[in-house]
Amino acid sequence: MFYRTIQQFRMPRRRAAAAVVLGLAVAAAAGCGSTGSSSGMPSMSGMPSMSGMPSMSGMPSMSGMPSASPSAGARAANEADVMFAQMMIPHHQQAVQMSDLLLAKPGLDPRAQKLAEQIKAEQAPEITTMTGWLKIWGAPTAGSMGGMNHGGSDGMLTTAELAELRSASTATAQKLYLQGMIGHHRGAVVMAKTEIADGSNPDAIALARSIVRTQNEEITTMTGLLSKL
Repeated sequence: MFYRTIQQFRMPRRRAAAAVVLGLAVAAAAGCGSTGSSSGMPSMSGMPSMSGMPSMSGMPSMSGMPSASPSAGARAANEADVMFAQMMIPHHQQAVQMSDLLLAKPGLDPRAQKLAEQIKAEQAPEITTMTGWLKIWGAPTAGSMGGMNHGGSDGMLTTAELAELRSASTATAQKLYLQGMIGHHRGAVVMAKTEIADGSNPDAIALARSIVRTQNEEITTMTGLLSKL
């Protein structure tokens, strides 16, 4: 009787041990046939070796990547540089607006059309550049229109003059555009020369020199074209 009791006590323990062994064997087999670990994460043995990864020497260098901000961000700017950008942005914006108003007219003289397209293509990217500079310099762009003398020495057109350009016939609009843009360019040249004299930021001064050169050339072109229309 005592022997049978011992046997009954031993049997469940043997079965439990066998179950544990069987469970471990199944888990080991599953581990060998899977790339995942028991936590569900990929095992290190399933990851590609470092030798299979592309060489860092084959990656583009950071120095060769385009800068996320205008180059002037790394250079100091004085009050004249900030004022130049704040004043020139709305000035350029009006030049783009004037060009859009003219380009909306049907049957333009090809020379006037080409000039308006050229001015817009030049000045729109410069607006983006100067806006980026002001952001980097920690200076505001909002409200800079308030510093402009609309219709004054800076060559800005008044609201009434813009309305006249918008409603004019094609022939009249071409003349109004050229007359207005000549004065507009002259104002920009004066502003750019002030930056060249008083600014300290090399990028801003370089842009000012470019404005003086290109807009003086366009003034000559527009003056000649105006006499032929």
